[in-house]
Amino acid sequence: MNREDSDFPSTRPVSATEHDASVVGLLRQLSREVPALFTKELALAKAELQASLTTLKAGLAAVAGGAIVLLAGFIILLMSAVYGLSLVMAPWLAALIVGVVVIIGFAMLQSGKKQFEPSHFKPDRTLDALNKDQEALRRKVS
Repeated sequence: MNREDSDFPSTRPVSATEHDASVVGLLRQLSREVPALFTKELALAKAELQASLTTLKAGLAAVAGGAIVLLAGFIILLMSAVYGLSLVMAPWLAALIVGVVVIIGFAMLQSGKKQFEPSHFKPDRTLDALNKDQEALRRKVS
């Protein structure tokens, strides 16, 4: 058991210069690995953004196609409403009535859409109360 084996580390204490050298070595290794890690993270972000953009393009194409079909169907429905009303009244009056109803519906849609603005969902009173509590805590701590 007294023989020295090269497989086992020596039990002698580590000197300060060796400790500094290992710290310097670790810092050098860190300075080499951080830029590589940063580069790899940027490459990953780029790949994720490209995949997201591809998905976004496909979604936009589907929405555009659906909007075109929806618009065509809406126009056909309006034409059929005008035709149905023109059986009981003058065609120009039927078209005018359908047009006015569409304008009223559009105005109602726009006013309802305003209710979905993010500012309407913000809990203003709660945020004000939290800010007051935060200020009170800051005053007590100072």
